[in-house]
Amino acid sequence: MIYVGIDIGSTASKVVARKEDKRYEFVIPTGWSSKETASAIVDKLKDNDIDVNSDEVVVGATGYGRVAVDFADYVVTEITCHGRGGHEMVGGNCTIVDIGGQDTKIIKIEDGFVSDFLMNDKCSAGTGKFIEVMANRLGVDINNLFKLAQEGEILPISSLCTVFAESEIINYIGEGRNRSDIAAGVVDSVAGKVAQLFSKFANSEYVVLTGGLSHSEFFADSLSKKIKLPVHTAEYGRYAGALGASLIAEDKYLKSKNK
Repeated sequence: MIYVGIDIGSTASKVVARKEDKRYEFVIPTGWSSKETASAIVDKLKDNDIDVNSDEVVVGATGYGRVAVDFADYVVTEITCHGRGGHEMVGGNCTIVDIGGQDTKIIKIEDGFVSDFLMNDKCSAGTGKFIEVMANRLGVDINNLFKLAQEGEILPISSLCTVFAESEIINYIGEGRNRSDIAAGVVDSVAGKVAQLFSKFANSEYVVLTGGLSHSEFFADSLSKKIKLPVHTAEYGRYAGALGASLIAEDKYLKSKNK
C-alpha cells in the first residue's frame, strides 16, 4: 500500500507519499486555486507512478485547501495532522511551533496526542505572510531577508498590524536606514509575536519548529531568545502536516480493514 498525505496551505502545498520504508515528498506553490493545485498534485504523483485512484493508494488531506482534494479518502484537521507529523519527527513529547502562510499554531503533544493548542489566524502579523510582504518591500526573497537580518542591528517595528508595520518600514527606507537593520527588525517582530502566543504554554520541554520557516536556524535562534528555551529545527519540518495526514490515513485505513 502507498499512503499519501497532502497538506494544501495558503502559500505552499506539501505532499508526502510513503510505501513501506520508502518516502517521497515534494512541495509546490498553492497558487490562486486549491482545486487546480490538487489537480497538479495528482499529475506530479502520476509522474512518479502513484495513481491516487488506485486501490493500492490511500490519501489523507489537510490544510487550508483540504476540501478541494475531492479524491482524498480521509480529510483531517490541521491541528491533528501537524501534531501527529511533528510527534513522528521528534519521537516523543514536544511543543510544535508551526508558522504557516496565514496562521501560526502552537501544539502541545503528550503521550502521542494533542493535549493543548493555540492558533493565531486573525492577523497575518507573526506569520510567514508578514515576512513575505516585508521581504518584497525590501526587494529580496525570504531566504535573503534572513541573510540580511543576520548582518543587521534590530530596528524596532512596533505596529501590531501588517499594513501599519509596512508603513514603518517605508519610513525607515525613506530615512535611508540600513536594509539589513530593517530585515533584523522584521525577524525580531515575528519572533516576538510568536513568543507572545507561546507564553500561554507552560512546562514545554522540547520545542520544535515546523512549517515554512523550519529550515531557518537564525529564526529558531531568534525565537529561542524570546521564549528562553531551545528551539529545534527539523530537516523536513515543512512536511509535518503532510506526514501526519499520511500516517492518519494509514491508521484509518487499517482500522476499517480490521472491522
